[in-house]
Amino acid sequence: MSLFWTLATIAVLALLIVVHELGHFLAARLQGIHVNRFSIGFGPILWKYQGPETEYAIRAFPLGGFVGFPDDDPDSEIPPNDPNLLRNRPVLDRAIVISAGVIANLIFAYFVFVAQYSVIGVPEKFDFQPGVIVPEVTSQESPAALAGIKSGDIILAADGQELGASEQAIRTLMDVIRDNPNDPVDLKVQRGERQLQVSVTPKIGDDGVARIGVQLAPNGSITAYRRPNGFFEVLGLAAEQFQSMFVTTVNGFWSLFTDFPSVASKVAGPVKIVEQGAGLASSNANTLFPFTAIISINLAIINILPLPALDGGQLAFLLVEGLRGKPIPTRIQENVMQTGLVLLLGLGIFLIVRDTAQLEVFQRLFQ
Repeated sequence: MSLFWTLATIAVLALLIVVHELGHFLAARLQGIHVNRFSIGFGPILWKYQGPETEYAIRAFPLGGFVGFPDDDPDSEIPPNDPNLLRNRPVLDRAIVISAGVIANLIFAYFVFVAQYSVIGVPEKFDFQPGVIVPEVTSQESPAALAGIKSGDIILAADGQELGASEQAIRTLMDVIRDNPNDPVDLKVQRGERQLQVSVTPKIGDDGVARIGVQLAPNGSITAYRRPNGFFEVLGLAAEQFQSMFVTTVNGFWSLFTDFPSVASKVAGPVKIVEQGAGLASSNANTLFPFTAIISINLAIINILPLPALDGGQLAFLLVEGLRGKPIPTRIQENVMQTGLVLLLGLGIFLIVRDTAQLEVFQRLFQ
């Protein structure tokens, strides 16, 4: 993993934070709402610029950012009853400002896919290799996990039937699994330089279809691209890719809530994200496009969750205010938000420490 791609991945994360906060900022300014701070990161200020109304700053801890409003600033010269203070605006105006960061990240993700197809082109030729890749085992309690299948394994054969090197390999494997509910299926698996024999028993899901609990992907790589047939094809392909990635991400977050013990270990912090992004980009620079879009979608979904200190938490307060006809007392809101911020920062620090300790370079120091 080169330093260049590590820095490029960090730059991507910084860009996504800027996009998110810029969404809040523009949504406020376009409505004439006062904004006095635009900060990337938290903690001590490393650099700042004072504009006519807004202070722009970069802070020491790059775990996010914020847009500040003068509503509760004791040094603000704006009268408390000014109609352009955020707190004095109707619920809908405030909801637009709060949700604009999420919307900005989703729109940005879509246009990243537009850029991908415009710059790189449309995949035209795929060099298939034997077997089917298992990018992820969806749960530690799934039949695949219990059988010993791991992420990154390549399934070469099922019940003695070679899957071959073609686009039909995934369909062949799925047919074998679905045709053997509750019956053992023998798989030949490639793991690194070794070949293993694994027996897995598909389980019938709620929809009546037998599954083993893995994601599947074709084994191979794209070797040729073509120029898109006009801008409308680019827009259409980008929309399809965005929809697929959005649905996959939402399902991943749903699994986090419904199967937390199995999925919690897969939650990644900034260090792990940078490591994965740099690793992907160093092997194929084109992957920086989908990586950027995926992280942008993740950032949007995380922020819309109804948790304290996140955009979703503030929207939850607005929803309660709209239903009861008056806002929740300021002290309660501040206590909840401060508690949530402390917990989120604590989680961020924990993930940074954990992921740093798992880095190959770090582990070598203790060998």
